[in-house]
Amino acid sequence: MTELIVLSGLPGVGKTSVATTVALGIGAVHLSIDAVEEAMLGCGLPTSWQVGVAAYETARAMAVLNLRNGHDVVIDAVNDSEEARQTWRTAAEAADARLAFVHLVVADAQLHEERLRGRDRGFAHVREPTWEDVEQRRAGYAPWTDEHLELDTAARSVDQTAREVIAQLASQ
Repeated sequence: MTELIVLSGLPGVGKTSVATTVALGIGAVHLSIDAVEEAMLGCGLPTSWQVGVAAYETARAMAVLNLRNGHDVVIDAVNDSEEARQTWRTAAEAADARLAFVHLVVADAQLHEERLRGRDRGFAHVREPTWEDVEQRRAGYAPWTDEHLELDTAARSVDQTAREVIAQLASQ
């Protein structure tokens, strides 16, 4: 059975770095919502919540195609709402894949804020969030109703976090 692993969390917790390392470690496809949104904005679409929703739906469609072709998929996305999380439940069901949610956090607020300062992921259209943006997202972050693995990336390196994700999911 293929697996859809969804790495979630606020901007700056290390989702993309961990997702990349997990995907490489298990030979999975990595799909990043920010990269999809960057491509859409690069085509001239205006920044809006609709583009964000379209990025999730585009990644969902690509995830289903890859899962049906026998590839595990790792998604990296904030996933701060039930609607966003439903996207991945729908994908897993459509592809008859196992779904695993992983929620990354940085318990040390000072470290989290430092990670955002000077961050440059090389995007031309998706802007880097400020600490105020992250705090606003945190205030509206929906509580988890799904079973999920939660890891604090403040206390672990990217490699350690990825190894922990892979080990925890393999034991389930």
